[in-house]
Amino acid sequence: MEKNYKYWPEGVCKSLDYPKIPIPQILRSSALNWPDRNAIIFGGMEITFRELDNLSDRFAKALYELGVRKGDRVGVHLPNSTQFAIAYYGLLKAGAVFVPLSPLLAERELHFQLNDAGVETFIGLDMLFSAPQNVLPETPVKRAIIVSLADCYPPISAPAKALQKMPAPEGTIDFTSLVAQHEPDPPQVEIDPVNDIAHIAYTGGTTGTPKGVMVTHYNVVVNCCQFFYWFGGGQVTYENGRIGRRLLEGDKPENHPTRPGVEVILVVVPWFHAMGVVGYLNHLVLGGVTAIAYPRFDPYEYLVGINKYRATAFGGAPQLFVPLVEHPLYKEIDMSDIRLVVSGAAPIPQYLLENLLERIPGVVCEAYGLSECTMGCSCNPPSREGYRLGSVGIPLPDTEIKIVDPENDEKELPVGEVGEILIKGPQVMKGYWNKPEETALVLKDGWLKSGDLGKFDEDGYLYIVDRKKDMLIYKGYNVYPRDLEEVINEHPAVAQSAVVGKRDDRYGDVPIAFVELVQGASVTESELLEYTNSRLAKYKKIRVLKIIEQLPASAAGKVLRRELRDIAQEIEID
Repeated sequence: MEKNYKYWPEGVCKSLDYPKIPIPQILRSSALNWPDRNAIIFGGMEITFRELDNLSDRFAKALYELGVRKGDRVGVHLPNSTQFAIAYYGLLKAGAVFVPLSPLLAERELHFQLNDAGVETFIGLDMLFSAPQNVLPETPVKRAIIVSLADCYPPISAPAKALQKMPAPEGTIDFTSLVAQHEPDPPQVEIDPVNDIAHIAYTGGTTGTPKGVMVTHYNVVVNCCQFFYWFGGGQVTYENGRIGRRLLEGDKPENHPTRPGVEVILVVVPWFHAMGVVGYLNHLVLGGVTAIAYPRFDPYEYLVGINKYRATAFGGAPQLFVPLVEHPLYKEIDMSDIRLVVSGAAPIPQYLLENLLERIPGVVCEAYGLSECTMGCSCNPPSREGYRLGSVGIPLPDTEIKIVDPENDEKELPVGEVGEILIKGPQVMKGYWNKPEETALVLKDGWLKSGDLGKFDEDGYLYIVDRKKDMLIYKGYNVYPRDLEEVINEHPAVAQSAVVGKRDDRYGDVPIAFVELVQGASVTESELLEYTNSRLAKYKKIRVLKIIEQLPASAAGKVLRRELRDIAQEIEID
């Protein structure tokens, strides 16, 4: 479909001049533009852009002295922290490849990823080292560097923080000592931004078992620019190592939700996830945004942080917003400084959207993407009048999206018809690590087969109907769980829901619904089932509905449908 610019946001360029630079130049640029502005505040520890650049230079030098060379894979098994950012930029400056490892991984999963990526350097947290310690001897890892969050606090405040540094396990290297022992003299590594791999991030992908998504330095720089200039307007400039912005004629900074070197954002989205490391680390560093980083989500701490740090933005998956708006402190917090709330990973329910818009003067934007396109490919225009509930917006600059027949990707479908989403743009991955055949299945002539089902409306807004693999076939009919969930979510007592299929030899996939209620709400399963099924076509009717305390979700906020499917298989159906 030809790109529709009818609702293109004012002041935003339709095409950007992306600098062909390695990722660490994003940090170097901000260290030049805003040297003494705080880049990260973590647990009370403040670190400026210049300091982050200096410390990551030191870590790069340390890695080189340890034998790390260009192309070597370095696994980072850490929660959000100052050390994570230092390690990330340091390893990239050394020419190594970032392999994010979720601290939530089971030993079996950690074992697989370390071996599949060929990780030789492991960076982990002292408090979480027991599982890796069991696994590392069976992997290619040659050296383990251990981080302690206690190092973020000065000795005088240690008694109040109740967090003590644990002794480094035998045979490991202390992160803080390593940084302190080396000068800020990183190795001079030649990086080809367009071709050299920067990240190998594991994902279920669009098919099969976990695969390592390879994104280049250029992929990441592009995607950061696409989102920063989407929210801030203007054209990219790059001169003397500095990334800048040139506003279009007649435009003003205040016309946009974000302003370079001004914003403060609360960050709980994990940096070991694509949305985190691109959207909530690199993208923020690019724009001189101060990140208030949290290692885990606590609604009370998060709400207090809004006023404590005079935050102007926050974001994440809708699952993050549910406990926020239900917390007693939510209505007491002054949100008059909030200019932008970004939602991704799952659709935002209407009641949440309305609740947020009542409290903030700014805008809420819902975006869409996947690891295979670095992070994102579409977003709602950053204005209240540009937002459409249920839509993930319009394609970003230099990004094409089309809807094709799921059984024939040569056949593009017209507006309004549901099909598979294909994406083309400079942020599309290089491919899957050591999997050329699987890469060929999802990359064709530059187009990425997303595995998601969606449709366009007449104005060019994209709607996600469902994951292709989540689609149910009941009595021969295609049933999209998203359609059913939208009906359930309309009930005022429902916070969120997920519909999965139970395999049945007679009917195919029998729809089973799991529902999380709004705190304090009261409704029975039978009442909710009757409410929902009365609003659905007969072949879409939900056979069983279960109210549960909380839907299982990943660290990135996505509902873990696999767990719900396993539960559904055990449910008896009359």
